[in-house]
Amino acid sequence: MFEIAIVACLLFVVLLAGSVWIGLSLFATGYLMLSIFKPNIPMDIFSSGVIWGAMIPTPLLSLPLFILMSEVLVSAGLGRSLFSGLAPWVGRLPGGLLHVNVVGSTLFAAVSGSSAATTAIVGNVSLPELEARGYDRQLAMGSLAGAGTLGFLIPPSIIMIIYGVVAEQSILELFIAGVIPGLTLAAFYMIYIAVHQTLTGTQPHVERPTRRELLGGLRDIGPIAALIGTIMGALYLGFASVSELAALGVLGAVLISVAMGRFSVGALIAAGRRAVRTSAMIGLIVVGAALLNSAFGFLGIPKAIAGQIASFGLSPMALIVVLLVFYAVLGMFLDGTSIIVMTLPITLPLITAAGFDPIWFGIFVVVAVEISQITPPIGFNLFVIQSQTGESIGTIARAALPFFGILLGFAILLAVFPDLALWLPRTLQ
Repeated sequence: MFEIAIVACLLFVVLLAGSVWIGLSLFATGYLMLSIFKPNIPMDIFSSGVIWGAMIPTPLLSLPLFILMSEVLVSAGLGRSLFSGLAPWVGRLPGGLLHVNVVGSTLFAAVSGSSAATTAIVGNVSLPELEARGYDRQLAMGSLAGAGTLGFLIPPSIIMIIYGVVAEQSILELFIAGVIPGLTLAAFYMIYIAVHQTLTGTQPHVERPTRRELLGGLRDIGPIAALIGTIMGALYLGFASVSELAALGVLGAVLISVAMGRFSVGALIAAGRRAVRTSAMIGLIVVGAALLNSAFGFLGIPKAIAGQIASFGLSPMALIVVLLVFYAVLGMFLDGTSIIVMTLPITLPLITAAGFDPIWFGIFVVVAVEISQITPPIGFNLFVIQSQTGESIGTIARAALPFFGILLGFAILLAVFPDLALWLPRTLQ
């Protein structure tokens, strides 16, 4: 059985190396493995059933809407407003304007659901501004790479939606469970930045902001704060389903762009086209992974691997460490969506058998996927920052290394203190 798994992995790697799209590579690997090892299965009926089953879950309706909300806000030039609004409030803190990367990413993460989008929208404005004001370039790039990963952890999160659909868990509970870990991780980033700048003494001098500048900052970040408050309020009070929250978010994004005087029909159409492309890409990955996972099920691969791991007699904490390393290695070669839909049929039964909560594991997996965003050679946040700075991937990866360490430590902390993720959903039940 392990020989079949190795053949499948090699086939998938060959397809990726041949520049075949990830979704099509997943689909082709599953189809070919069944054709070779289970040719008696009626593939035409099997494939259509898998595709239909993968695409009909109602929570998936929220996915393109959250993506559209993010694209509308990008079209409205949210990055510039975030920087100008936050600068007077964080400039005098130890670490200075570098905190804009973290706080700005935290705010945008709460309305985007995407790590790459969070990194792009904040970095487009913050990196040139920080360089012009004499801040450490390495720390600026590293903090942006790390803080950009918050787009996955702070709700609404595209990755959480994918996990909830595949694992058949409540997406609302996952959203609620991600709040405290997301804010805690952001605080760890800010503490590191403050300590680094204090010890090195490299922080440029910043004039004390006037009351007028502080009020102007509130005005700039007010619309996005209102949208976050509306979405989170509806989420916690149970006033809306996930799909309704997404629709509310799109409406709020359009109203913000109108209020900022940056709305146009052309920009809305362009945002819609970008959202369709992104949604189609994710949909193709979901369908391809559904076929591959079904193929693995027919071939008995998940059961065999789970049985082999169970035979090692690992303690629950040792199992978590093994899975963390496993996801970190996978993240070097695959994107977060592919990682989740490919591995859950194997890892989720192991986790539940070890006594861990599936909602907690969803947050743990999101943190593990965040690590993949800043892990070369295929760390999407690294590529986004490369496009903004022209630096090599190696240089950016070295800059992000301290934040990679923070993420690893935070994943272990989450395992030791699972209530970081479970306390809030349990309290609000």
